[in-house]
Amino acid sequence: VPGARQRGGSCRCPGVQTWLPVLRWLPRYSLAWLQLDVMAGLSVGLTVVPQALAYAEVAGLPLQYGLYSSFMGCFVYCFLGTAKDVTLGPTAIMSLLVSSYAFHEPAYAILLAFLSGCIQLAMGLLHLGFLLDFISCPVIKGFTSAASITISFNQIKNILGLQGIPRQFFLQVYETLRRIGETRAGDAVLGLACLAALAGLRVMKSHLPRAAHEEPLAARVSYLIVWTSTTARNALVVLFAGLVAYSFQVMGSQPLTLTGSIPQGLPAFRLPAFSMDAPNGTVPFWSMVEDMGVGLAVVPLMGLLETVAIAKAFASQNNYRIDPNQELLAMGFANVLGSFVSSYPITGSFGRTAVNAQSGVCTPAGGLVTGALVLLSLAYLTSLFYYIPKAALAAVIISAVVPMFDAGIFRTLWRVKRLDLVPLCVTFLLCFWEVQYGIMAGVLVSGILLLYSIARPPVKVSEGDVLLVQPGSSLHFPAIECLRDAVCSHALAASPPRSVILDCCHISSIDYTVVVGLAELLQELRKRGLSLAFCSLQDPVLQVLLSADLEGFQHFPSREEAERCGGAELGDGRAAPFTCTSESSLLPA
Repeated sequence: VPGARQRGGSCRCPGVQTWLPVLRWLPRYSLAWLQLDVMAGLSVGLTVVPQALAYAEVAGLPLQYGLYSSFMGCFVYCFLGTAKDVTLGPTAIMSLLVSSYAFHEPAYAILLAFLSGCIQLAMGLLHLGFLLDFISCPVIKGFTSAASITISFNQIKNILGLQGIPRQFFLQVYETLRRIGETRAGDAVLGLACLAALAGLRVMKSHLPRAAHEEPLAARVSYLIVWTSTTARNALVVLFAGLVAYSFQVMGSQPLTLTGSIPQGLPAFRLPAFSMDAPNGTVPFWSMVEDMGVGLAVVPLMGLLETVAIAKAFASQNNYRIDPNQELLAMGFANVLGSFVSSYPITGSFGRTAVNAQSGVCTPAGGLVTGALVLLSLAYLTSLFYYIPKAALAAVIISAVVPMFDAGIFRTLWRVKRLDLVPLCVTFLLCFWEVQYGIMAGVLVSGILLLYSIARPPVKVSEGDVLLVQPGSSLHFPAIECLRDAVCSHALAASPPRSVILDCCHISSIDYTVVVGLAELLQELRKRGLSLAFCSLQDPVLQVLLSADLEGFQHFPSREEAERCGGAELGDGRAAPFTCTSESSLLPA
């Protein structure tokens, strides 16, 4: 188990262990671990049930689909996951993406889960996890901060009890402000009370001291009760709101907007539908794929990004390691198998993972308990969900997503690197229009900034008897013209013109275009009676230049030796070609 003391009896099949991480910890499983895993699984289960209902509302799907999406990931990750703390299921971010790409149609959402899982499996098998590195931190922060605002405002209508509010953000803001006079007092009072209760319980938990083993039994029991209440605060608040709504129903008046009927029973295990019946005929598979468009790239990538980032964060915090490519496989299998039980795309949940870690979970087996609790809820408790007020679920969502807004990132980037504010602001602003446009534009701007830094590397030029030119990074084909211009402009503009030493200590790789450009630069300087020498070449770069057989190629082991061998003056005022009798500066055969 990651982070746990190892004992004997583990599986001796490293190949099988790589594909089935459960075999690394199962032979060493103990009763003490079981107790902690059960407690953690119950805590996460009490959190996920109300959140699943709320996130289905964000996704624009019937509420039961939130529960359908909440158990398969728990079971799959127990066998294939490498982080003991991570829990998979519906999240606010993924629900928002599903709302954008599934068009509030369950058939589209389920097919999106299946195809996303297939893409994630392919990425894991082909070791393509490095693609996630191209989504920069400013893009992620811009997206999550905008999502926090849009998701929160999307729930204001449920807090106020308004109906018929459009889902597009700007229209939503306009309609909500225009119709604020239609607010239902009961929903507003209950929603604000739930928000206050959730905020208070969150603050109480953050200030809760750890119970010491030497304290009396009564004190430890009291601590356990308070800790459970604050950890399962979502379930506690929803339960209280449901009791209030039921009391009004019994008295014959209902000032609250209720969730309504949710179908009871477990979802059928079957292949997702690859076509959909519509009023004007059947929508075929390829038309559904075309409708989802760029969502087939955004959804799997964002799901992987969220899961791997959470897994890395908690692995670092709890001192164990994860396998990113195995995480891709676990996510892929969870989404593919989840689509067989009518799940929409799932990913790692930061909030529920934090609950899992704080509950002292020892292995991924805690997910089995969480999944079983969701199945029990589907089988026996859906009739009780009828009385859950929509305002209470809205309060749960707002409480979960408000911490995602990172106001400090703007100040931090202004202090650290102001140019990174460009992709942050582009992503943040465009996500209010359409999520996909915000993410794509942010990645595009980040890519342009990255390419610009490659095409225009920093070049330090020092003047003396010879001109010392030092590129600040590796040279790739877009950068060679910039380097040639810098060398020629300084070498030829000097009076008298000077030979050049190219200090390559920061250059770890070059390509063919760079070799051609350097050859042309050597010829250009030689025509003017000047020399170009290389120093501090790293072995891979040296081998490439040697294999190119450049005419007039000279190399010195160090800058000092190149400067010592290259400053003799000719009668016409130009620097002579570099000459040195020291054997240490000779070019290797």
